[in-house]
Amino acid sequence: QEEENEEEPKLKYERLTNGVTEILQKDAASCMTVHDKFLALGTHFGKVFLLDIQGNVTQKFDISPVKINQISLDDSGEHVGICSEDGKVQVFGLYTREGFHENFDCPIKIVAVHPQFGRSSSKQFVTGGSKLQLYERNWLNRWKTLTLHEGEGTITNIKWRANLIAWANSVGVKIYDISTRQRISNVLRDNASLRPDMYPCSLCWKDNTTLVIGWGTSIKICAVKERDPTEVRDLPSRYVEIVSAFDTEFYISGLGPLGDQLVVLYYVKEISDEMDKKFRARPRLDIIQPLPEACEEISSDALTVRHFQENECRDYGLEHSEGESLFYIISPKDIVVAKERDQDDHIDWLLDKKKYEEALMAAEISFKNIKRHEVQKIGIAYINHLVEKGEYDVAARKCQKVLGKNMELWENEVYRFKTIGQLKAISQYLPRGDLRLRPAIYEMILHEFLKSDFEGFATLIREWPGDLYNNMTVVQAVRDHLKKDPNNGTLLTTLAELYTYDQRYDKALEIYLQLRHKDVYQLIHKHNLFSSIEDKMVLLMDFDKEKAVDMLLDNEDKISIDRVVEELKDRPELLHVYLHKLFKRDHHKGQKYHEKQISLYAEYDRPNLLPFLRDSTHCPLEKALEICQQRNFVEETVFLLSRMGNSRRALQMIMEELHDVDKAIEFAKEQDDAELWEDLISYSIDKPPFITGLLNNIGTHVDPILLIHRIKEDMEIPSLRDSLVKILQDYNLQILLREGCKKILVADSLSLLKKMQRTQMRGVRVDEENICEACHAPILPT
Repeated sequence: QEEENEEEPKLKYERLTNGVTEILQKDAASCMTVHDKFLALGTHFGKVFLLDIQGNVTQKFDISPVKINQISLDDSGEHVGICSEDGKVQVFGLYTREGFHENFDCPIKIVAVHPQFGRSSSKQFVTGGSKLQLYERNWLNRWKTLTLHEGEGTITNIKWRANLIAWANSVGVKIYDISTRQRISNVLRDNASLRPDMYPCSLCWKDNTTLVIGWGTSIKICAVKERDPTEVRDLPSRYVEIVSAFDTEFYISGLGPLGDQLVVLYYVKEISDEMDKKFRARPRLDIIQPLPEACEEISSDALTVRHFQENECRDYGLEHSEGESLFYIISPKDIVVAKERDQDDHIDWLLDKKKYEEALMAAEISFKNIKRHEVQKIGIAYINHLVEKGEYDVAARKCQKVLGKNMELWENEVYRFKTIGQLKAISQYLPRGDLRLRPAIYEMILHEFLKSDFEGFATLIREWPGDLYNNMTVVQAVRDHLKKDPNNGTLLTTLAELYTYDQRYDKALEIYLQLRHKDVYQLIHKHNLFSSIEDKMVLLMDFDKEKAVDMLLDNEDKISIDRVVEELKDRPELLHVYLHKLFKRDHHKGQKYHEKQISLYAEYDRPNLLPFLRDSTHCPLEKALEICQQRNFVEETVFLLSRMGNSRRALQMIMEELHDVDKAIEFAKEQDDAELWEDLISYSIDKPPFITGLLNNIGTHVDPILLIHRIKEDMEIPSLRDSLVKILQDYNLQILLREGCKKILVADSLSLLKKMQRTQMRGVRVDEENICEACHAPILPT
């Protein structure tokens, strides 16, 4: 139970090695400062080493024969401040070595350069020994010194952030605002009984206005705030508010920020059972959540640091790199790096705790950073677990990510799923791209589906590439099933698809035609199967006349007109559809079949017979007339008689067969023959309705008096008055039109006459080359 509830650690640790190992074998670390790009390590023998983040030495400075007390770097990492126990202070550019080099007559415990030292013209830095001094360069390029504070014992720590300098001495912690040159606070130290030199103050800025103070077993978090300008004038413009203060169980050796939490390095003394003696234990690194008057422990780790039994609280230090949340635990003979655990570490911990399901879920997010076989190991355990629970589909789905490209594992899983009767579950997740199993595996699954699930079988055939399995083996299995169920549409369609994969398109085509399947035309076009359909045109047209005819006409170069006509000769209704569409596309291509088309139109499509007779120039008129007369097609017969020149017979049929005076008048107008008009009048003279029609329509073609004179006395003619009025109106309209035309003609003639006169009267330029049109002699004598 305790193991199940064990919390995952927040940090992981590794020892800084390479060049550091060699340095600490001969020397001891006294201080270290961290930049995002590199590390600066000071030693007890007065050396300063620049290291990369792996601990390799990139540069070395011999500063002093005694201990380096402090190294300070500006934000750019290009300028360094160093102080040593013998009073030596150096502040210089790492790439120039130019700067401040001075020896003092007392130890300098601490140095801090301005965070923006490289950009600032005054090049400010502070030192701490018995007093706190500010150095800055004036306009003459000389260094001037200003004492900021003294008289309260040795200054043991300084942290400079933006415009605020925090320092600790024997009495407490003070903050100085460099921008206003004001000291703005004094935070007294607790644990006054502890020696400041043995239990020094730890300082860290969480941000530009939040200072964390750790001293002995006490932690205070101070916020620097702007004072209300309406308050007393002589007070500093800023003040400090302690937002959190609490005690800890152990002595504080270092502090570092981690989001809104704190990382605290503790020096630990334990009491042994033997005579209640105290002994030095391993240091601890805790993550805590500060509260106003207490703290909550988030995690706690005891660190195995070399020679920890010999170290005091003052021998430890904690430095952090803000860029990557790295924390460096410094001790004389060992430097340990702590960093936040990432997703890979999380998965390793889950594996260690045998939490396979959670590990696999986490691994799916971060596959690339984990050893593949480890993931497979968890994954297979997880799959086993899912199978035991009966969650076969989930287990099969997990196979894709877990088994990857391991063919042996895949095949083992397939056979396992077969054993438990769940081949269908794993079928949709099998590899089918560049990575493939043996064809026998896919065939085994297809056979399984073929036993009980035709639709599922068809889906697999459609989804799986045709080269995953032996096509002939599967085809034979399908054909065996069709012997028992020959009309099974699903199996027939699937068989056609299998034939298509195997490029046996003629067999696929037969099945599609048998099933009247919509894909048949696509199959023909895609694989150019026109030679295969020469004897299957009737089937194609029975399925879809329009599509079939369009396809045949679009591919006339592959299947000739004669071949199609020959194939359809026993199905005249289909032949007519083909020839009709051919005629609509081109009036001349099928001209040798136009005579046959007369009978086809008469039998199957009379509405299009007359348009055909009108548009065809290759149709034998006598044959067409014979057919139309046999079938008593009056309109078509009238058209043919007219076209053959027998207009009088045509008019007679209109009058006698159709009894349509309007059509007769229209026909007479088209022919424009006086004899036809005479025949029309003669036929109509004893039929009052016909006379009315003639009176209303012939006024503009024949003199209506001819008709009126021949009307018998006492014959009642419907709407006679209206007809006579219309004749007079038509006549009047003709007179008006003639008058208008005459006026226009006279005006145009006069205009042209005047134009001709002007042209003839205009002078013409002549020279020696012009010749008289009458006598052909030069107009101007030479």
